[in-house]
Amino acid sequence: MKLAEKKVLVVGCGKSGIGAAVFLVGEGACPVLFDENEKLTEKEVREHLAEKIRELAPAGIDGTKVEVVLGKLPGEKRDQTELLVLSPGVPVDTPFVEAFRRRGIPVWGEIELAYQRERGKVIAITGTNGKTTTTTLVGEIMKRHFETSFVMGNIGYPYTDIADKTTEDSVTVGELSSFQLETIESFHPKVSAVLNITPDHLNRHHTMENYIEAKNNITKNQDKGDFCILNYENEDTRKLGEKCPAQVLYFSSARRLEEGVFLEGEEIYLARNKKTERLMSIHEMQLVGICNVENVMAAVLIAEAMEIPRAEYLEVIRTFRAVEHRIEFVREVNGVAYYNDSKGTNPDAAVQAIYAMSRPTVLIGGGYDKGSLYDEWIEAFAGKVKFLVLIGQTKEKIAACAKAHGFEDFVFAESFQEAFEICTKHAACGDAVLLSPACASWGMFPNYEERGKLFKELVYQIKERE
Repeated sequence: MKLAEKKVLVVGCGKSGIGAAVFLVGEGACPVLFDENEKLTEKEVREHLAEKIRELAPAGIDGTKVEVVLGKLPGEKRDQTELLVLSPGVPVDTPFVEAFRRRGIPVWGEIELAYQRERGKVIAITGTNGKTTTTTLVGEIMKRHFETSFVMGNIGYPYTDIADKTTEDSVTVGELSSFQLETIESFHPKVSAVLNITPDHLNRHHTMENYIEAKNNITKNQDKGDFCILNYENEDTRKLGEKCPAQVLYFSSARRLEEGVFLEGEEIYLARNKKTERLMSIHEMQLVGICNVENVMAAVLIAEAMEIPRAEYLEVIRTFRAVEHRIEFVREVNGVAYYNDSKGTNPDAAVQAIYAMSRPTVLIGGGYDKGSLYDEWIEAFAGKVKFLVLIGQTKEKIAACAKAHGFEDFVFAESFQEAFEICTKHAACGDAVLLSPACASWGMFPNYEERGKLFKELVYQIKERE
C-alpha cells in the first residue's frame, strides 16, 4: 500500500503510536494521533512527538503535520480514515475497531506498518516465554556476522524507528507478541520461531484458540524458501509444524531428534542432513535453567537457517549473559542469593524460574490478574519454594489456589517494599530470594522493568552482617 497522502488514524499515544505517527509523516501520509484518555494533554503528546523526532533525526520531518485528537473522535475524522493503525495495547475486537472493519478499512499494527519499508531479511521470534532472551541472543549473533543488523519489536525498540534504515544486506531481528501478530497482513519473515505456547493474555484473547491463532500468524506469509523454528516438546507448536508453509526445524530438551537440535544429558547436539554433531555442554553457557537451554537451541537453529558459521555463533552463545529481569542473578549477600525474574509475568514463565533455582527459595508472587490459572505454578513449589509472599490484585486468588494444593507457607504484603522486607527476614544463609510474580505488574508498577528495577535497588541496599 502506498502511504503518501493517506489519511491514517493512529490509535494510542504511547511509544508505539508516537513512533507510527512520526514514521507516517516521513512516508508523506496524513496521520491523526488519537487517544481516548482525556487525562492526556496535547502539549505532552507533542513533547513526546518532538522527542521522538530529535531521537531519530530524520531530515525534513515536521511534527506539526501530526494532528492530535484526545478524548472523543469526531465523526468526520472517522469517516475520512483510509487506514487504521493500532498500538499493541488496543484490542482488535472492540466495537470501535469493528466499525472500521465493516467499512473495509485496513487495520494494521506498528509491525505491519513498518514492514512496508523493510528491505532486508527478517527474523521473527514469538512464544509465551523466552522470546526476549532468544531475540537478544540472536541479535548478538547477527551483529557479529552481518555488517548491518537491527533488533526491534516487543523487546522495546519500535520497528518504525529502524525500518527506513534497512538495506538489501541488513538483517532485522524482531520479538513479536500475540498483540503485534494479530494485525499483520504482508509481514514475511525469512526465519520465524515459535518457542512455546502456554496460557497467557486470556483477558485479551478470551480463548486459547484465539491466542494460538495470533501466535501462528507469524508463519502465514512464509513459503518453502523460508524456515520456521519450533519446540517439539510443546503440543501447540508441534501442531503448527504439521501445517506450517515453511521448512520446519525442531528443537527438543527431552528427546533425540533425527533432524534438529536436542539436549542429551548435559550436551547439546545438532542433527542435520543425517549427521549428528555435539555442539556444546550446557555448562559452557552463562545462562541457567532448562528454559534457557531451549532458548539457546532455538538460537542455534536460527543461526543455522541464516548460514552463520558454527564456531562464530557458538562463541557468542558461550559469552552471552542473562537478559535483565529474566532469572537475572543480582547479588549474594549474607549467604542469600537474590534473583530478579520480574519478566516472569505468567505462570509458565514463573515455573521455569523456580526450576532454575538450586537453593531453598523465598518467593515474591502476585500482581495484575490476566485471567491465568496458577495450579501448575504452585505444584512446581515442591522441594523448591519454602515461603511465598503475595502482593497485588491476585494475592487472594493465588492464596486460594495454594491452599487447594496444600501449600500454606505464605503471607500477604500491602506493598512491594513490605514484601521484600518479609523475604529478607525469612531467607537463611544458603537460601535464594526470587522475584518471579507469575503476573503482570500493572496496578503497582507501570511495567515489569520498573518492578525489577526496584527489586534490584532494594537488594543493593542490604548491608553485609558483621
